[in-house]
Amino acid sequence: MKSFKQPFYGWWIVGAGGIVQWYTSAIFWRGFQAFVPPILETFGWSRGVTGAAISLQRGESGMISPFVGVLLDKYGPRKAMAFGVLLTGSGFIFMSQMQSLWQFYVAIGLLTLGMSFGTFIVFVVTVANWFVRKRARALATLMSFSAVGGLTLPILVTSIDTFGWREVLMACGIGFWLIGFPATLVMRKRPEDHGMLPDGGVEVDDSSDGSKSGRLATAREHAITMRQAIKLRFFWQLAIVTSLGQLVSSTNLFHFAALLEYGMTAALAASAAGAVAIGDLGGRAGIAVLGDKYDKRKMLTIAMIMQTIGVAGLAGINAEVLGVNLGLWPLPLFVVFFGLGFGSSIPLRLSILGDYFGRASYGSIVGLTSSVNALFGAAGPALVGLIRDIEGSYRLGFTTLAVMLVISIPLAMGLEPASRVAAQARRLTRKNYRDRNRFESPS
Repeated sequence: MKSFKQPFYGWWIVGAGGIVQWYTSAIFWRGFQAFVPPILETFGWSRGVTGAAISLQRGESGMISPFVGVLLDKYGPRKAMAFGVLLTGSGFIFMSQMQSLWQFYVAIGLLTLGMSFGTFIVFVVTVANWFVRKRARALATLMSFSAVGGLTLPILVTSIDTFGWREVLMACGIGFWLIGFPATLVMRKRPEDHGMLPDGGVEVDDSSDGSKSGRLATAREHAITMRQAIKLRFFWQLAIVTSLGQLVSSTNLFHFAALLEYGMTAALAASAAGAVAIGDLGGRAGIAVLGDKYDKRKMLTIAMIMQTIGVAGLAGINAEVLGVNLGLWPLPLFVVFFGLGFGSSIPLRLSILGDYFGRASYGSIVGLTSSVNALFGAAGPALVGLIRDIEGSYRLGFTTLAVMLVISIPLAMGLEPASRVAAQARRLTRKNYRDRNRFESPS
């Protein structure tokens, strides 16, 4: 009887992490915008203070991310994730019972701490440790689950209308525990710790006597430390590119509300905001197929161009230009280009970091990059919410973001190749060694 080959364990990690990413996206990253209108209606809070809470979430997440990355590099993902899952579920349940603004901020704080330890960074670092040659494919597959979460937005809106926002938040918290805790059992730090090799590779026999040398049948990696990385122009250039994207993506909290303001019905607005996830999924799936075959720098440049067009499309819906109302014609630009651009940029930046810096300090480097991203991400909701309160419209806020996003395009085009960055890191290492030993006398 023919036996079936077991899939490489790394793909089980991708699947388990992906399910948690899907759920997190469905109820928070993409889905939380559905809770904003009924919460504002209940309490009468301004868009500015609501946006500031999300900005606080982005900022706190950025502060926590480097710490999480260091812990993951040192101890592995299981304990960190279990702690994060516990706090995240508690945050949703606490928010379902809130009666004041300060309680809303506390709930956001719990969600921030929980998701920092229990979701995105944990999965990205773990998956990147299990894959080298197929890293872009694995990370893009993982991130594709997040895009699928956006497709459930219309269901979430209907559920809130039917059962109430408090009841749905309570269910979200319990659901997070039911999904998250089993997923922690699947997480493993590195394949080498369990007698496996990255990508499902094998040991190759390159000795004359036929014994195995232990050489990995995988692509050679660069090994750049975080201390080296922060001294490289490439690191900061990539961080700014991705941070400008984060500045825009963090404002998805207001996409649904903006579409309502532009005159759409709740059903059409929910469908349009949810449809962005289709393009998002297409972008991530595209990188899963193409990401390991073509120049990731060029693909990242294209992704930033598409995001710029998409945000401009959102700002242009039912806008008056030279006395002509554009109507819904810009809507497809928002749905298609923003989704594709944003979706493809996430796995691209994560795989680029792995390709350029290797696995040894990947968690720390991703954590630090996330901190820089979070500074920009924190500004996005606060900026759009404040402009909305002052001007009475979301349009100017999204127009401002589109103009700012243009800056990312030449920066992405100018990213250096990995070999050049690795050579710069080696020169830094040699220089540091010479500087340390300059005044030492020979023995």
